Amino acid sequence: MTACLRMEKPARGDERAELTIDGEVLPLTFKRNARARRIILRLDRRGKGVLLTLPVRASRLKALDFAKSHAEWIKSRLAKAHETVTFRPGAFVPLRGQPHLVALTGELRGLVRVRAPDEQRPGLIEIAGNEAHLARRLSDWLKAESRKDLTAASLAYAKSMGVSFRKISVRDQASRWGSCSAAGQLSFSWRLILAPPFVLDYVAAHEVAHLKHMNHGRRFWALVEKHCPACNQARAWMKQNGRQLHRYG
Repeated sequence: MTACLRMEKPARGDERAELTIDGEVLPLTFKRNARARRIILRLDRRGKGVLLTLPVRASRLKALDFAKSHAEWIKSRLAKAHETVTFRPGAFVPLRGQPHLVALTGELRGLVRVRAPDEQRPGLIEIAGNEAHLARRLSDWLKAESRKDLTAASLAYAKSMGVSFRKISVRDQASRWGSCSAAGQLSFSWRLILAPPFVLDYVAAHEVAHLKHMNHGRRFWALVEKHCPACNQARAWMKQNGRQLHRYG
């Protein structure tokens, strides 16, 4: 296995490079963080690039050597991240953090049926119609469930934080899990329905808090932590598992 690095000019405050592993060129982004005490290596959310978080005074060359020395780890994680799970009978898809087997009901029409997992068996999602339409129907249903959960969570947090929003959009966002516009519009990734409920709950709290503080300052984080005690747990889960949610569908 070979690994090499090429530097590029920084863009928008980030320092960038390219990491080549066995002929595959990967974008590498450096992000300096005043709270970081060591170099942290991870893949980006789509599993297509490498992110390095550095202490403010850390040497960039040291970080490059660190990435190069972990080329084998990067290669193995990339392989895992690229294993796409298509929506088909027999596939396992997480629903609110729990694995569910996808199956056809055998009926031409009908609503999606869900059986919760228990100690003996995984959960079950049953889709009516023929197999050719299963992927679309399951995708539509997951987006509807995501909108329902995110709307409920956002309304609850808006009430407790004393703010209001204009509308909620649910999309397949590649670079972020949620956003809040100055006009009071909230936008979320539908893939949050695949994560445990406390993760979806945190993202809703995060974006609703931006209706009061359009920044990530101390008052913003104090507001989020006051209303969402599991925020640190959720952030840790997303850093560890978030990119895997893009494997589905």
